[in-house]
Amino acid sequence: MFAALRFLWNATRGHRLAPWRSEFLRWRVETYSGKRAETLTAKTVLGFMWTERWELLRFLAWTGQLEREARTRQGIGSSQ
Repeated sequence: MFAALRFLWNATRGHRLAPWRSEFLRWRVETYSGKRAETLTAKTVLGFMWTERWELLRFLAWTGQLEREARTRQGIGSSQ
């Protein structure tokens, strides 16, 4: 859960009160859904997030898992 919040915090840098204005999130939504980033509004971004919420949660869980594995491997590599 902490990893998901950290990802969202970093992904919305500069646009935390209006995440649909974040260039990074707009690009990710465009890449995933095919909707043009220039045409995205708060309604379309929030609607996308609602309809794809389970896939997004799965993605955030996966990124958290990757971060944990990377930290574990760094710890193992630095002790040798």
